[in-house]
Amino acid sequence: MQPRDLSDHTVYRAGRGIEEVARERGLDPDDLVKLSSNENVLGPSPKATETIREYANRVHVYPKSSHTDLAERLADDWDVRPEQVWLANGGDGVLDCLSRAMLEPGDRTLVPEPGFAYYAMSTRYHHGEVATYKLRKAEDFVQTSGGVLASYDGERIVYVTSPHNPSGSEMSLSEVETLAESTDEETLVLVDEAYKEFSDSPSAVSLVRERDDVAVLRTFSKAYGLAGMRLGYALVPDDWADAYAAINTPFDTGELTCRAGMAALDDDEHLDASVEMAREAREYLSTHLDAPTWESAGNFVLAEVGDGEAVADAAMDEGIIVRDCASFGLPECIRITCGTSEQMERAVAVLNEVIGR
Repeated sequence: MQPRDLSDHTVYRAGRGIEEVARERGLDPDDLVKLSSNENVLGPSPKATETIREYANRVHVYPKSSHTDLAERLADDWDVRPEQVWLANGGDGVLDCLSRAMLEPGDRTLVPEPGFAYYAMSTRYHHGEVATYKLRKAEDFVQTSGGVLASYDGERIVYVTSPHNPSGSEMSLSEVETLAESTDEETLVLVDEAYKEFSDSPSAVSLVRERDDVAVLRTFSKAYGLAGMRLGYALVPDDWADAYAAINTPFDTGELTCRAGMAALDDDEHLDASVEMAREAREYLSTHLDAPTWESAGNFVLAEVGDGEAVADAAMDEGIIVRDCASFGLPECIRITCGTSEQMERAVAVLNEVIGR
């Protein structure tokens, strides 16, 4: 007996972890700085941590009430109905929910290249097919409706990442609206706003309130520092919000996860500190790194260093873990997660020394 044919599927390669690198290189884990996965180096919201401890003795209970409470809280924050809030196991879980709700076998999706690998992976898991549109390095990864529409051919879902990973570029709200108006009636424009808290630009949620063909993805993994809790959500049009009940897996988000999410939403101090840290780190990297960088609205910076794999490998020997971008089709680049001022100073010193060899 064999599983179905998975030959056209790709494997998601996550950024290297501290323990993994420490074992491989014979280094002390405490001496390593991980800047490869766009995690929040400030850690989780202290209020979330306190809440996790408070509710730890409730993990024997299915998270029905906490799930409802979090959905209602997010609905209130975004001025939508609770049914329009689709909670899931991280941002990738959100993508799976939307694929289950939208795709028939053979349906096509349109994804950015370079971009988040899981867009295509989720499509294929749900028996769909994938087409791509290009975001070009030579054009500073600019995102326009025209650039997407040049490759559009009636796909069921069109993915937009704003801010874009790994470049940090954005698609303006007006361009998202133009894209939605220019695609077919049965095409969903899905705007992935996983990094939007770090941006000054308006969210596309305003279009979700007005239209039936735009949805937005959000996550607690980045600015809120809850990557290990696996909590994401979609905000979907009111007309088909009830589909969630038909496609969601039972109790997809856990009790502690939902409670931590609610607590993090109340921790403005932690959120503000995280956003300010990212702003300062982006500025420091663009000013002090001896390599061209792109303006970013996320908590990371893309840099062109010549041989990304060699630079990332050499930096690891010095205790700095950054993301080699060959998997994004950018082998000449690395992506550096924003950290504290001390981490940025050390990372830049190491990277400049490596780049200069």
